Amino acid sequence: MQYPATMSVAADHVPGKRERLAAGVARSGLLPLLAACRRLRRGDLRILAYHRVVERIDAEGFRFDPELLSADAAGFRAQMQHVKRHYTPLRLAEAMARLDAGEALPPGALVVTFDDGYDDNYRVAFPILRELGMPATFFVSTGYIDSGLPYHYDWFVHVLSAAPVAAIEIPELGHASTLPAGLRARQRLAQELISRLKSLDDEAQIQVIDRLARDCGMPRVAPAADCRPMTWEQLRDMHAGGMEIGSHGVGHRMLAKLDDAELTAEIVGSRDAIGRALGTPARVISYPVGGSDAWDERVVAAARAAGYVAGCSYLAGSNDPRRLDRFGLRRLPVERTTSLEVLSAMAAVPEWFGYASRAPRENAGTGQAAAGRSPAAAGVR
Repeated sequence: MQYPATMSVAADHVPGKRERLAAGVARSGLLPLLAACRRLRRGDLRILAYHRVVERIDAEGFRFDPELLSADAAGFRAQMQHVKRHYTPLRLAEAMARLDAGEALPPGALVVTFDDGYDDNYRVAFPILRELGMPATFFVSTGYIDSGLPYHYDWFVHVLSAAPVAAIEIPELGHASTLPAGLRARQRLAQELISRLKSLDDEAQIQVIDRLARDCGMPRVAPAADCRPMTWEQLRDMHAGGMEIGSHGVGHRMLAKLDDAELTAEIVGSRDAIGRALGTPARVISYPVGGSDAWDERVVAAARAAGYVAGCSYLAGSNDPRRLDRFGLRRLPVERTTSLEVLSAMAAVPEWFGYASRAPRENAGTGQAAAGRSPAAAGVR
């Protein structure tokens, strides 16, 4: 099989050993054999994790979070064509229902998921999925659907990328510095600081973001064209078109950091908002940020009590139906540096070519992701 270079890959991206091996195996023609042998041994449920799909990736001119750019339109189309050709795409609740009924999952069962609810999911990704006749599951943060405002972590990155000030000071993160002149340097600083930010408690995170925005004269008070959530009308159109709409909380807050009342408000409030808008309450949930400090047994218990049937983390891996952790489902992150070759290998043999997750606590406050991996791949998105 030929693997066209359809993805826009970051100019400064240096492929790691795993990526080079994946690309080599894909080009060798061995992947179908490896996948077939693995399928005889285990029939995993694979879940791909996307955030944003845009017409064209221009990470060096993008003043929101470039780590959330999963693919450009051409690359996403090629990826979905590959998935349709080699796998059986399902909605997440559909996969759970089959297991509940005592049925085996179909060969190559795979769920395509999106987190957050950016409007490019509707404008760019949905038309491609509809054209190919493929289902997907979209996890949305309902408070942002209501307000239309940019997501707060995105705004933190945006302020650091575009602030018209010479220096910043964030005592909670132990940081004070002159802002770099170039955008790429500012983006690197933003990724370091956002990793530190997520180690703070929920209230402190919001306070840091709001104060930095005020100090830089960039309050988060109006919609932004490059960071716009979907609307309820768009979600109704997608739902009518066969897409599954799941919960990503109300305010995209790290659920494990909330008290019991706040946790219930996030989990139940998002479920009910989706039910009011679509006529069907959310039955599946993806935990915002999704690393090991973003969800715990208390979050799982609250999700079960609210009637959800499955919960997705952002820890990397596939899921064995014989030992399925329904509320700790692992996913395979797709990023702008994920070539079609790498995605093909990652989906075929996840334990060889998937990203290695790490617990954010291990490097909390350092701003460092897993060696050679972006924060998203490290399970902290």
